[in-house]
Amino acid sequence: MHSGGWWSYIASDPSKGKPKMDRALLLRVAGYARPYKWQILVVLTTIVAVSLLELIPPLILRQLIDVTLPDGNMQQLTYLALALIAIPVITGLIDVAERYYSSRAGEGIIFDLRQQMYGHLSSLALRFFTYTKSGEVVSRFNSDVVGAQNAITGTIPNIVVNIVTLVSTLFIMFSIEWRLTLLAVIVVPLFILPARRVARLLRTIRRQAMEYNADMSNIISETLGINGVLLVKTFGRARQEKKRFSDVNTNVRDIGIRRAMVGRWFFMGLGLVAALGTALIYWVGGAMVINSTLTIGTIVAFAAYLSRLYGPVSSLSNVQVEFAQSMVSFERVFEYLDLPVEIEDKPDAVVLSDVSGRLQFDNVSFTYLTAEQWAQVDLAEAAPAANGQGPATPAAAVSSNGKQGGQEQAGAAPWTTPVAARRWALRHFSSEIEPGQLIALVGRSGAGKTTITYLLPRLYDVTEGAIRVDGHDLRDVTQESLAEQIGIVPQETYLFHDTIRNNLLYARPDAVDAELVAACKAANIHDFIARMPDGYDTVVGERGYRLSGGEKQRLAIARVILKDPRILILDEATSHLDSENEALIQSALEPLFHGRTSLVIAHRLSTILAADKILVLDEGELVEQGTHDELLVKNGLYKALYETQFRPEPAAEAEFTAAPSGTNPLASSTAQKT
Repeated sequence: MHSGGWWSYIASDPSKGKPKMDRALLLRVAGYARPYKWQILVVLTTIVAVSLLELIPPLILRQLIDVTLPDGNMQQLTYLALALIAIPVITGLIDVAERYYSSRAGEGIIFDLRQQMYGHLSSLALRFFTYTKSGEVVSRFNSDVVGAQNAITGTIPNIVVNIVTLVSTLFIMFSIEWRLTLLAVIVVPLFILPARRVARLLRTIRRQAMEYNADMSNIISETLGINGVLLVKTFGRARQEKKRFSDVNTNVRDIGIRRAMVGRWFFMGLGLVAALGTALIYWVGGAMVINSTLTIGTIVAFAAYLSRLYGPVSSLSNVQVEFAQSMVSFERVFEYLDLPVEIEDKPDAVVLSDVSGRLQFDNVSFTYLTAEQWAQVDLAEAAPAANGQGPATPAAAVSSNGKQGGQEQAGAAPWTTPVAARRWALRHFSSEIEPGQLIALVGRSGAGKTTITYLLPRLYDVTEGAIRVDGHDLRDVTQESLAEQIGIVPQETYLFHDTIRNNLLYARPDAVDAELVAACKAANIHDFIARMPDGYDTVVGERGYRLSGGEKQRLAIARVILKDPRILILDEATSHLDSENEALIQSALEPLFHGRTSLVIAHRLSTILAADKILVLDEGELVEQGTHDELLVKNGLYKALYETQFRPEPAAEAEFTAAPSGTNPLASSTAQKT
């Protein structure tokens, strides 16, 4: 049974099971700062230097008021004026250095977090992506990673500078007048007491805001992409989608207002406390000046230091608020980084080379259900059984074709009826395929055909049994070398928003132009490309939407021909194409099948007749296998499918049966359609 760790995250209440801001979390966060310790050390040093330099101006003011001006010392006045100019110049230069090293560390941490998260997510099995919204993933890469970086390059340096400023300011203030210093410190607890409650509240608000923003990103990515726009427009759902976006956007707005108001009330309270402390200092200090126990310059300097006392106290009171909010970003990043990798290379994994293409499916069983879902199905079945109603259909846990995410392609099969929901997508499947054979996979929608094409390239691992390539268990070979040996032409072709050339080179980056042209000629797409104004440098648009369905599929075939894999997986459905494009694609498939072990989810009789072996699946089990003629004699499921789906018109059937011995029926079909 598959690990349920990732499902526990996906299915759980977002408010539960979150990492706590404990020592382990803080140590883990510190690990991301370690590679940049020297840059951070320079940043902290410059911060301390600036904090100490900023202690000097109030002392200059005291000297100016109490000594220089009463004595009429012009030379000292000049020196003090120059010092007041020099200090901001020096602190400004130090600030530039601090900013440089701070950005080096901050951008480096962002780079490391994004790189680690991208590498981790790309290693997850297909299961994760069938459950996770793309907008949620984008949100983690953008706002959460930047928020996490701010914890190290923003919040932590602020803590240091405030502590240094507070300690140094208290030292100077005590040296000037200890009684006024004690009076100023009396109000400090009023800064600290509210901070803990506000920190908890703002941390909760920030997490909710991030989740709302992720929801908004997901709606944008789903409905403003080419596929989403087409769906919205063709179903006339623009008004409803605007309303759905408005609801989420309202949540984002309201949580932003709430966050701003909580923060503003908090800082208003801190400001009132600071005003209270300042008023006490001026009242008591003014009385001491009147009684001639304190100079005017001292009270002015002391008042200047008050802002350097209450400012850091305010910031340190708020630092747990800021730090708690920053830790939310780290928590959300760690939630993804901690998702278990289901499919990993073994330490001693074999690198596949010189593959002949012999495939063995040895008693293979597979379920899309995780351990948690399996348990839910057990409960769903047990409850009605206990009431004497028989087992329940676990429709809530598994779709009508027994799958989560990568569903079987229904194609254009109006005769199909969905199979009952079931635990096993594939059960006790065994078959041996010789190198170079063409295997047709046939069955109703949900029979398990697509599941086989997912297991062979190891997009999922088998639950039971084993799949072998040239005698090697797939779990014993490296995923990269396995991918190099397998080429896939899906029913829905995916192209990057890039040039035709770069989309083709994705299969083999070192291919030269002559090889690109040869592959495209074999796929019957070169002439079309040559007629385009920019030729192979034509940009195909998002998901290739500047091309027709047939053009995209032929381009996908050319891409696989260029890759030259030993094993081919193909969903050949062309029901949405016109007869001309279908004929071109059928012709393009001939060189693609030649010399390769091919598994084809068959939708056409031409492919079935050309197949060396037909595998007939029903509800996840292999029920029949053999050639077309052998299976018709058996008078079983295949014959029923043939009669309802594959049987051609009488004239076409006569042409098929009249084809000379040794003729490729696939080529005959192409000739017929053209």
